Amino acid sequence: MNASTLIGIVASLLLLACVLLLSADTAMSFINLPGLMIVIAGTLAATFISYPLREVIRVVRIIGVVFQRENSYVEEDVRELVAMARLWFQGDIRAVERALGQTRNPFLRTGVQLVIDNTKEAEIMDLLRWRIARLKARELAEAQIFRTMAAYAPAFGMIGTLVGLVNMLQTMDAGDLAVIGPGMAVALLSTFYGILISNLICKPIAVKLERRTEQRLIAMNMVLEGVSLIAKRRLPSFVEETLNSFIANYQDEIRDPAEPLAGNEADNKSVPLNA
Repeated sequence: MNASTLIGIVASLLLLACVLLLSADTAMSFINLPGLMIVIAGTLAATFISYPLREVIRVVRIIGVVFQRENSYVEEDVRELVAMARLWFQGDIRAVERALGQTRNPFLRTGVQLVIDNTKEAEIMDLLRWRIARLKARELAEAQIFRTMAAYAPAFGMIGTLVGLVNMLQTMDAGDLAVIGPGMAVALLSTFYGILISNLICKPIAVKLERRTEQRLIAMNMVLEGVSLIAKRRLPSFVEETLNSFIANYQDEIRDPAEPLAGNEADNKSVPLNA
């Protein structure tokens, strides 16, 4: 399981446990099925109205991505691109084709195959950029569905609040305290459920999917640059250095962090120039 997701789930359960056990005499005080059903059913209904059925079903299937460990294959792609660049620079087309048959990255495979087929570099770049744009649009649309649900949930929480208040006001004239209590519970807990579902479930999933898309786009742009360099027949060493810059972790792109100077060197640094 994804480590950060696991930590978030544990922290959420601890938060809810503190709320349920420490803020009320009994945990049942925060359980109200009518209010919860208003929020969940209303949010799902509005989501199905807003989006085509196939998109909603696809989003349900990818929820598992949030719980999976984030595997990065960028380093593997770099090694494969550098190896293919060497073979292509040497003119060994058969070896490049054999290497393509072993790669698991379809985006990389398509780009290098077009290079082997002597396709113009501009046409290769246009096709690969179109595939990047298509993936970005599709995955951001999936994340947007969860952001939409995050906006709907508090709204239906307010609807539950209004329903509870209406029921409570209708029974106040009769003076039936046994009915006023449950009505007030629906009014207050519906808002609680809506805010909780929005900020603890829907928005975190949306952010997680968006972050995953950003990482995938970085990897695809790295492959795009590698294919471009191979098409230009750049030196394999230059290809390797360029691609490694995509995965290098620099604390600061401008200057390395300062290191403490040795004794004599520090003394020399402190002497004024006109001394």
